[in-house]
Amino acid sequence: MDFSLSEEQQAIRDNVAKVCETFGDDYWLEHDRTGEFPFDFHAAMAEGGWLGIAMPEEFGGAGLGVTEAALMMHAVAGSSGALSAASAIHINIFGPHPIVVFANDEQKQRWLPDLVQGKVKSCFGVTEPDAGLNTTSLKTKAERNGNGYVVNGRKLWTTTAQEADKIMLLARTTPREDCAKATDGLTLFYTDLDRDYCDVREIPKMGRAAVDSNEVFIDGLPVPLEDRVGEEGQGFHYILHSLNPERILIGAEAVGIGQNALARAVQYAKDREVFGRPIGQNQAIQHPLAESWMELEAAYLMAMRAAHLYDTRQPCGPESNAAKYMGAEAGFQACTRAVMTHGGMGYAKEFHVERLMREVMIARIAPVSPQLILCNIAEKALGLPKSY
Repeated sequence: MDFSLSEEQQAIRDNVAKVCETFGDDYWLEHDRTGEFPFDFHAAMAEGGWLGIAMPEEFGGAGLGVTEAALMMHAVAGSSGALSAASAIHINIFGPHPIVVFANDEQKQRWLPDLVQGKVKSCFGVTEPDAGLNTTSLKTKAERNGNGYVVNGRKLWTTTAQEADKIMLLARTTPREDCAKATDGLTLFYTDLDRDYCDVREIPKMGRAAVDSNEVFIDGLPVPLEDRVGEEGQGFHYILHSLNPERILIGAEAVGIGQNALARAVQYAKDREVFGRPIGQNQAIQHPLAESWMELEAAYLMAMRAAHLYDTRQPCGPESNAAKYMGAEAGFQACTRAVMTHGGMGYAKEFHVERLMREVMIARIAPVSPQLILCNIAEKALGLPKSY
């Protein structure tokens, strides 16, 4: 079993890191303060061709796998930008996957090149206030109207909707009570986020201020038939193809943030002297940081294993969930320990670890809660009865 990276994979990590290095601590601290979207960072990643790392070559992408995408996002999140940097481009990596798999040739040609080149920004409209993780209970409706649909409903926690031109939208086209299964009757669209019909309201939140989260109110949005992805009623099954990659990427990103925080804590522990000795000489400082190193390494390996399974078309549901869970928990623990290692200065913005701790919290919460992951592992990996 070979854990080493290929030359191409190592080059991906090195080149992405070089791009990220030009956007340092001061840049991201200022964007955290103002809440301004990092347009120039997004443009730099687009210029380097990184937004299309997992998209087909025929549409301008690199045609690489989730493994390479995870390595890229690990490097991005491990930079000063942390989850703000990762979230600015995250949707480009996993979001369009249903288009790649299920859209027709005309749609791919119409949509993918602009995404790869960064000319168009998209958002993901799935979560709703009353549905949460129970996607089959969503209430947004798309009703046929001539040669298209009219959509009404409400979406929540829609990332980058302030800047987005397009929305990947899941809506119910057949009432749930008329479907044989709750997962039927949901249809996937990729269409314009038309502000004449969509009221986008930003949600003030704890961290990652530079990348907006929103509530989207949809009132009579016209969607042409040619913006429907695949068959009507099969949307739930289509988005499943993006869920495992998303979990893998989130896990890798959380590991990157945790390793960033750990490196800052280690350096501070070497530099800070109390009672005539560096605090890093004390086991009470050493041991928690050593535990975080081990936890982060284990989480990274799980993310790579899940990515390998996905890229080789093997079942990877439990592994993908485990990668997200382990990465988020290890990353959060490392950030918390980094703050504590800094003592009072860990609470100060100038040392950045408090920003990392606020941002890594998102990886614990979304896109699926740690508790539901544990339920999934218990059922799918251990064969225990379903508990929900």
